[in-house]
Amino acid sequence: MSLRKAAVNLLKPVHGVLRPSGSSLSSRSYSAVAEARTVLESELDSIRSAGTWKGERVITSKQGPHINVDGSCGSILNFCANNYLGLSSHPEVVQAGVEALQKHGAGLSSVRFICGTQDIHKNLEQKLAEFHEREDCILYASCFDANAGLFEVLLGPDDAVLSDELNHASIIDGIRLCRAKRLRYKHMDLSDLEAKLKEAQSSRMRLVVTDGVFSMDGDVAPLTGICDLAEQYGAMVFIDECHATGFLGPRGRGTDELLGVMDRVQIVNSTLGKALGGAAGGYTVGPKPLIDLLRQRSRPYLFSNSLPPPVVGCAMKAVELLLASAEIAQSMSAKTMRFRNKMTAAGFTISGTAHPICPVMLGDARLASVMADDMLKLGVYVIGFSFPVVPKGKARIRVQISAAHTNEDIDHCVDSFIQTGRKHGVVS
Repeated sequence: MSLRKAAVNLLKPVHGVLRPSGSSLSSRSYSAVAEARTVLESELDSIRSAGTWKGERVITSKQGPHINVDGSCGSILNFCANNYLGLSSHPEVVQAGVEALQKHGAGLSSVRFICGTQDIHKNLEQKLAEFHEREDCILYASCFDANAGLFEVLLGPDDAVLSDELNHASIIDGIRLCRAKRLRYKHMDLSDLEAKLKEAQSSRMRLVVTDGVFSMDGDVAPLTGICDLAEQYGAMVFIDECHATGFLGPRGRGTDELLGVMDRVQIVNSTLGKALGGAAGGYTVGPKPLIDLLRQRSRPYLFSNSLPPPVVGCAMKAVELLLASAEIAQSMSAKTMRFRNKMTAAGFTISGTAHPICPVMLGDARLASVMADDMLKLGVYVIGFSFPVVPKGKARIRVQISAAHTNEDIDHCVDSFIQTGRKHGVVS
């Protein structure tokens, strides 16, 4: 259901409850709802007029490099999923989910500490700690929850948190919940980070917080320099690895492995909802005392149902596949560079470096939306990103390369971009 329909349905009179009656109380109540409806409609109209309305296309098949989309004929190439390794519909991953459903049920109907912890939850936490080479792991319903649950527990009013200005919204919201001194440094700017670290020297603990890979631009955090500064000024380092886990680094361990700093990053948050099967769930890995404390005090963990067994089963198999072989992870680089090089040669501006997130920079929100619609007509599923997801004037179509894409898939996507780009005067 669209946001507009949801708002309209929410405010429709229900069984006469919101209809005006003879009483002044009922009249005031109806007036308040009518006023709210006017405010909401005005806000929705402003989103549409700005060209930043986010519709939801309906997929009628399983997730993968080729999908079926409601209203489109035939198979559509999907180039905007976080399905980096193509494991969302991998037969072994799907079968593991089926077996977990049959053996452990659909769900736990409980939070973890009451009666919501099964052996498979503990096994997955152990596997993830092993995968990241950390002491322990705690599962959450999402990485958004993992970020929401960490900082409030770890940091108090005597501490300081130093955050990259372009960190993910979940990191920003999580930091807002803690009482630590908040210092924001310029995006990937080590000089500004050092200045902020100097400013935070009187604090009890200092935590540098960054995305390992920034999801809108595909740029990789300068972790080596960050770790150097953290050690120089007595700080810990936290990274969010949602867009790195499973495929960056020689064994797919993530940005810290890619840059050779696995033993210098203390805390890692990541997701099961992207490369690791794509279902749902997030987690924190790090020192065992921190994980133990999170189990006692992290609100999203304490007050959210346990991950459903089918989700746990799928994620377990994905991690096992990666622990057994790095072949899938290593297949990403050549495909990523094929797309980036061909698009750059065609005259497009591609943000980021060698990451499979390949933002095609367009600037104008309406242009990004219209071009994405035209791409769908050519059999390629991509989405335009605009404010507030990205800064104003930085609209783009974010392309994401998957290990499941063939070279033919990539070439068709590039050809479609060239055709659409010429139509709208983006390239000649």
